[in-house]
Amino acid sequence: MRPPAPRAPADAGTDPVLVLGAGPVGQTAALLLARRGVPVLLVDGRPERDAVGSKAICQQRDVLDVWDWLGAGGLVEEGLTWDTARTFYREHELFSVHLADPGASPLPPFVNISQSRTEEVLDERLAAAGVRTRWNHRVTGIAQDEQGVTVECDTPEGPALLRGSHALSCLGAHGGVVRDALGLSFDGTTFEDRFLICDIRADLPGWERERRFYFDPEWNPGRQVLIHPCPDSVYRIDWQVPADFDLEAEEADGSLDRRIRQIIGDTPYEIVWRSVYRFHTRVVERMRSGRILLLGDNAHLVAPFGARGLNSGVQDAENAAWKLAYVLAGWADEELLESYHAERHAAAQENAEVTSATMRFLVPHDDDEHHTRVTVLERALTEDSARALVDSGRLAEPFWYTESALTTPCPERPFGGRPPRGTTPSPCPGVILPDAPVGAPGAAPPGTGAVERIRPLLREGLTLLLGPAPDGLDPDGFLEGARAAATQATRAPVTALYLDAVDTTGALAAALAPEPGQVWLVRPDAHVAAVVPGHDPGAVGAAVRTCLGLTAADGPAAGGAPRSRRERPAPTA
Repeated sequence: MRPPAPRAPADAGTDPVLVLGAGPVGQTAALLLARRGVPVLLVDGRPERDAVGSKAICQQRDVLDVWDWLGAGGLVEEGLTWDTARTFYREHELFSVHLADPGASPLPPFVNISQSRTEEVLDERLAAAGVRTRWNHRVTGIAQDEQGVTVECDTPEGPALLRGSHALSCLGAHGGVVRDALGLSFDGTTFEDRFLICDIRADLPGWERERRFYFDPEWNPGRQVLIHPCPDSVYRIDWQVPADFDLEAEEADGSLDRRIRQIIGDTPYEIVWRSVYRFHTRVVERMRSGRILLLGDNAHLVAPFGARGLNSGVQDAENAAWKLAYVLAGWADEELLESYHAERHAAAQENAEVTSATMRFLVPHDDDEHHTRVTVLERALTEDSARALVDSGRLAEPFWYTESALTTPCPERPFGGRPPRGTTPSPCPGVILPDAPVGAPGAAPPGTGAVERIRPLLREGLTLLLGPAPDGLDPDGFLEGARAAATQATRAPVTALYLDAVDTTGALAAALAPEPGQVWLVRPDAHVAAVVPGHDPGAVGAAVRTCLGLTAADGPAAGGAPRSRRERPAPTA
């Protein structure tokens, strides 16, 4: 039921994919490629891992799902789980959001754990997968040609050149060397106000499983405070502070201690880490340039309210990895990589829009915006309708590829638009499939410990989830007909399953509510690509080709020769 353990990349004669930057996005991208059998080389300019500060702490369920597939599921047990987000105006609670699960995933909606610990765990998985990492290789230039990519590096021994088939640039916000080499703009906004972050260790009963957001508290008048629980009785406190804030002066005269005491009272505490940030909203002009893809903070920067930074970077990595693996296997044309830009650039713009709206509410630009904010907060004390206008950060969620060229629309399953905060859209083409427990056909019955999740099965390749066979059709013949239509359209692996044969709890069927004869085509990143009538082979085949960016005449779909530029063993799905 569970996919095979990650294995070391084979085929040493093939140029590896170069992953530039060994932060969590680069680590995840390298692991995903290696898991799919793609040779990969991870490159970082630092001499070694530097575990400085907690940094990005808030990891969303669908990101935890990716890491669990890569063998890093221990992050869930080690991290601190929370499922409630409370928002206050001064001393009054305005509302709380309890995060719903559209399926029945065993993974929590959010886990808080320090980025440094996440990186340690992912390093362990990289070592187990046999992924090579070149430390002390600071990227200074990049170029590409028809056969591959060349990366220039500075090392302690002098300049070095690295050669790869493709490059994934995960160099973070300061990785301008790649953007500049490709001639890509990185326009956006820098917010004037600054934000003070302190991780403190203290005993605060009742706060262990909640995110708390305060507008205009008496201990930070006119501004905001965000409090997140973390493992080991650590709490992240985030104050909005003026542009001229001086952390050293606050520490010297005792103001920082008074600032903390205003929140926690006389409770003993210790400061684990503190820093001051100025936030930006920027999106790169393009996230793909030929054989080079930009991921994470190298491609987009957003304010952290809503935890859309690292979470969206991991989703970049998953989108890029399966598509690149399929291209290198000859299952798709190189132009499938253009859909990486189309889908993830749209996601980056969505995140920029959402977080910019939050920042305008948190940090009004003018008197009119300030008046609107105060009016909304005052009304929200008594009016339910006004509470929906209070913006304390819409929490991270997977992007919906409903407008993607890889998605086949279904008139009977339209996308209903961005749902209310704390909820998810109804399953339809473009939306990520809800996770839920499943059992393999013929496996031990439910309740015997043999139950797994649907998501690891989906990453095996393309998946057809079938509703009940329509009246008059033999169930076995219906399933085999749908499978045959899909496999005639592609040489990529295809799995066909009756939903009621694997859905051990009924949660997935309840979420999808499939019609008789309906087939749900799901991509390797768990997004629904199409909902089509399974008795129509043409519709199934067309949806598969669309999902892979192919036309009816494309070679791989028709069983022709691979379109990659050199033969190599096909990666595992």
